[in-house]
Amino acid sequence: MNKLITIALVIFLSGCSSPKISDYQDTAPALDLQYFFNGKLVAYGMVLDRSGALTRRFSVDLNASWQGNKGIIDEQFVFDDGEKTRRVWRLTKLAHNSYQGQADDVLGIASGTTQGAVLHWQYDMMINVDGTDYQVSLDDWMYLIDDKRLFNKTDIMKFGLKVGELVLYIEKQP
Repeated sequence: MNKLITIALVIFLSGCSSPKISDYQDTAPALDLQYFFNGKLVAYGMVLDRSGALTRRFSVDLNASWQGNKGIIDEQFVFDDGEKTRRVWRLTKLAHNSYQGQADDVLGIASGTTQGAVLHWQYDMMINVDGTDYQVSLDDWMYLIDDKRLFNKTDIMKFGLKVGELVLYIEKQP
């Protein structure tokens, strides 16, 4: 009986498909990272645990610029508990819709691809939870709403299991 349940579960889970970046190739407006992430931006976000419960809220001031195919995004975070942190992304546009990036808390190189209005961005990083560092994988999906607004949804994974989620709203400033 247990084997039958296991087989049924495997068949069910293999039928569940995740979105693919190619699913968004015809969506508009097209996301141009060099345009959207240029100048001053502000973001508001929240972190959810694996059950979907709110654990933290934060705001971010971003200052972004590009020189040719090289970009810098300087992020200044302020969390609801008063913690302040900074992350500086160093981005490189590799091809028409392919990017890579690095930041001090990112392990290795982040890689991403745009299609239509969407960016799919993946990377590993170290996060600190209650004084303990954990290596996690992040699966980022950014959805351009219009030329000034973007939503970001990130699954936080450990050992292939979702352990949390980050939801972020980003808006270009005048």
